[in-house]
Amino acid sequence: MSLAAQTSDLVSPDQNIVDFVADFTAETTPFSAAKIEDFRQILRPGTTVSVTFLPGSDFADTIATSARLRNEGFNPVPHLAARSIPDQSFLDDGLRRLKDQADVDEVLVIAGGIDQPIGAFSDTMQILETGLLDTHGIRRIGVAGHPEGSSDISDEDIAKAVTRKNDFQQRTGADLYILTQFCFEAAPIIAWDQAIRAAGNQMPIRIGIPGLATIKTLLNYAMACGVGNSMTFLKKQARNVTKLMSVSTPDKLIAELADYKANDPNCGLVGTHMYPLGGLKKTAKWTYGVIDGQFVLNAKGPGFKVTSDIS
Repeated sequence: MSLAAQTSDLVSPDQNIVDFVADFTAETTPFSAAKIEDFRQILRPGTTVSVTFLPGSDFADTIATSARLRNEGFNPVPHLAARSIPDQSFLDDGLRRLKDQADVDEVLVIAGGIDQPIGAFSDTMQILETGLLDTHGIRRIGVAGHPEGSSDISDEDIAKAVTRKNDFQQRTGADLYILTQFCFEAAPIIAWDQAIRAAGNQMPIRIGIPGLATIKTLLNYAMACGVGNSMTFLKKQARNVTKLMSVSTPDKLIAELADYKANDPNCGLVGTHMYPLGGLKKTAKWTYGVIDGQFVLNAKGPGFKVTSDIS
């Protein structure tokens, strides 16, 4: 084989980055969605958008936002927060309405951010085991992943939960994937992927990426969500008061994860989920700049700078 032919088979670092974010998914709360006149002005057609069901909120708002997204040409993925669902009847009715009003065939099932369940369900597996997702035509199911652990569940129990979900997938043939909490550094994500892979994980992983936001905003979200070791990165940035209001971009994180994915054939990562912590519009513009190849690699170390207008 000629040198030219060998070279043509190589993928540039730029393309690895583009490929890693090409099918990114996004997220909105019903409250934030109400402030957006038309999602088509922000996102490209067919984008998958998760719709939250936060503690104390009305699930009817999650349904309505999902229906709106479907009507505007997107793929809505409503959250089912187990601890906020009172009983099986509520779940049955909610899934029926999601199918009827938003043609939903994919959901994200999570435990939910409250300590005490309001009803019959306390964890994701209890929702899965009802069989109602299959009854209502749910074909893909996301479950939560915690590369840096979680403040409300031990590392041991997190590992057991991953095993149980893999067992459920193998036993039922359900199409499960992991969607993780947002992280700020690649090393803990890579170590976690390798650890759960060694323990038998077969679920593909979509990594949560913090969208464009000020250091102060990211720090507030990280503290509220109990993000672990990545806090070190933010605290270092926050020591310089002048940087608190500067906008942080996840280019270094994405570049390092894209490189890991490209060079480890057994890597479990399949793509990114962008958390719009500083607003969906700016994060979407930045991400589309990456997808369109409008960026330049840093001369020193991993990372890149988007060159398109993101204002």
